[in-house]
Amino acid sequence: MSQTIRRKGSNVRKVAAQQSKARSMRNAKAKTGSALDSFMNWLPVSEEVLQRLFLLFILAVAAIAVVVIARLAGVPELIGRQFAMAAGDVGFSVNKVEVRGVKHLNELKIYERVDTAMGRPMPEVDVDQIRSELVQLNWIEDARVSRQLPDRLVIDVVERKPHAVLRKPDKLVLIDATGHELEPVSPERAKGKLIVFGPGASKQVEALTKLLGAAPALKPQVTEAEWVGNRRWNVAFKTGQILALPEGEKDAANSLMTFARLDGVNRLLGGRVAVFDMRTAGRIYFRVPERAADAATATAKATAAKAAEKSASAETKDAKDTKDTKVASAKTDKAKPGEKKKEQQ
Repeated sequence: MSQTIRRKGSNVRKVAAQQSKARSMRNAKAKTGSALDSFMNWLPVSEEVLQRLFLLFILAVAAIAVVVIARLAGVPELIGRQFAMAAGDVGFSVNKVEVRGVKHLNELKIYERVDTAMGRPMPEVDVDQIRSELVQLNWIEDARVSRQLPDRLVIDVVERKPHAVLRKPDKLVLIDATGHELEPVSPERAKGKLIVFGPGASKQVEALTKLLGAAPALKPQVTEAEWVGNRRWNVAFKTGQILALPEGEKDAANSLMTFARLDGVNRLLGGRVAVFDMRTAGRIYFRVPERAADAATATAKATAAKAAEKSASAETKDAKDTKDTKVASAKTDKAKPGEKKKEQQ
């Protein structure tokens, strides 16, 4: 006969704890549900729209993951290569190069830079890389490389403009207005151009251009400019005369304008002065070549004139003394016959 064994039932405390825990869970669910419902009601979109947006977000993340995996596997490069090969097979490859805007630069140097692109499919030609190589040439300030389908590359070049000649210890170099070196030149090609020299002169070409612009009347007369001590300019004119300017852009410009006014009134250029020194504020010093020699020559001439005058005075005195002696002798001769007659008596 079966016998049912009854275990000891739960005590009151356990039952109360379980009921309290269940009550807390129901309250939390109610609060959470009410807060979520309040937030959903606050949004200006419906729950259906939110579900669609969440689905789109999941799809976007999946697409990004696919792209990243494809890139890591090299799929885009493979597709691009196949596309480029197909384009080349149907005639879209580089067979001609057209260069525009070249005046001074040898075009062969440009063709050397684009030689690697000849025969390549158009999609594989890196026009940015070609441009970066072209702007490294001394004469090219800027360049634009474009594809002209089906088989031509067009290169538009902006050349630098020659502005002056930089005199180095061993050669003459043509430079632009910024001091950028273009190419070596012969003395014949340098004639008629402004020549600048001195340590660091190429970095001061823009400042020199601004300085000469302060006196437009003198600018055509300037043939050379020397950057002295990395602080100031000496400018030489067509007459061979030199103007020493002070330090500082403002002081140098003021001195140059002052000299221009003085030259307009007194015609300083073309005279005997070899150097006009304006390094001292408010003053101008003139240096005349061989001035000491001229002074010595003048002194010698004055001394010789005095000696000649003294010699002439002495000769005049001697002549007078001689004449007086002759007169006295004549008088003596006249008196002698009377004396003889007296003696005879």
